Amino acid sequence: MEARAVLRYSRVSPQKTRLLADEVRNKPIAEALRMLNLLGTKRARIIAKVLNSAVANALQTGMVDVDNLYVKSIQVDEGPMLKRWMPRAQGRANRILKRTSHIAVVLEEL
Repeated sequence: MEARAVLRYSRVSPQKTRLLADEVRNKPIAEALRMLNLLGTKRARIIAKVLNSAVANALQTGMVDVDNLYVKSIQVDEGPMLKRWMPRAQGRANRILKRTSHIAVVLEEL
């Protein structure tokens, strides 16, 4: 039985978030959450929140054992970018791109 959770428009860079997602993919849920809690970064807290949401979704069906869940897939896609301007010397301006992410998690029972 699969359980899914999706977080959209998260204000973290997709490239940096994918590095953490690769670490927790195919791991048991308890080990993945333990790893993320030890890191303590904003990205780790966001991924842990999505994993906990997927576990709660699995519990709602009532047909799964939480101890047997593992991270089947975790996908981090790029969301829309917020475009900002930074003033520079001699009247110029540089564009700043504030990136967002869409994080999708699928858990499955062993």
